[in-house]
Amino acid sequence: MIFEHEIPSQSKLYFGNSAKIKRDIEYIASEALDNLGFEEIVTPLFSYHQHESFDDKKPLLRLNDESNNEVTLRADSTADVVRIVTKRLGRSTESKKWFYIQPTVTFPTKEQYQIGAEIIDGSFEDVSQTAITLLAQIEADAIMQIANIRIPHILNEQYGISLDVLKSMHIEKIMCVDLPWIEQLVRLHKVEDLDDLTPFPSDIADELSKIKETISNIEYEHIVISPLFYAKMRYYDSLTFRMFDGNSLLAMGGIYKIDGVKASGFALYTDECIANKMNKEDSTDD
Repeated sequence: MIFEHEIPSQSKLYFGNSAKIKRDIEYIASEALDNLGFEEIVTPLFSYHQHESFDDKKPLLRLNDESNNEVTLRADSTADVVRIVTKRLGRSTESKKWFYIQPTVTFPTKEQYQIGAEIIDGSFEDVSQTAITLLAQIEADAIMQIANIRIPHILNEQYGISLDVLKSMHIEKIMCVDLPWIEQLVRLHKVEDLDDLTPFPSDIADELSKIKETISNIEYEHIVISPLFYAKMRYYDSLTFRMFDGNSLLAMGGIYKIDGVKASGFALYTDECIANKMNKEDSTDD
């Protein structure tokens, strides 16, 4: 029996203080991104192309339009923003920096509010510094974890390590692979661990060097590395970052290519930021 006041699992309800914190975070973010030269965009809740962003189609909520074409609810904003800006808006705008404040929905009833930014032809440094600035504005103290998606792909294509094992981060199975340098790769964590890359084969060392180089161009103290991390979004193909406070994932982004368009972007997970803020307020009250 479903009562009148019940809401579906993983749907969102904000009221009182939580609604105020949500509004404050979104206002601060919109002002900060506007000051950084971003223009706002709100994309449709319905999309024809969401399936192109996901390896696993199970999270997509599907229906059909009046012509019986398959439509999905917005489960990811990045691909639609890039396609709409470059193909639909085209010459009507010269802006290459866009931000959005909107939710995504995935199967069966999960809502996730996001504040995102995309930069057409943007660099990893551009977008990571934007994310750092934004989290600082909302007073979130996060650790930045930098990875390179090319490394899991090389491990799979050249050294036979299953992508499923890498996706699940099954460390024991990875360590069992008969490669003399695999344990050292698994144990890379601190920035200074990248000072000596001689134990690794050239293809892995080259991709680790990209992590090392980009870190030198980012102004942030709290950085760690995660060379085996594999992003679930299909369009990420190189450098990515995630930002954590404790076990809470506050933001994720990187550089990518969609329909031949190179760009960089990130999503700040508003729900996690709200919970993070409320937890800090509760600890202060105690």
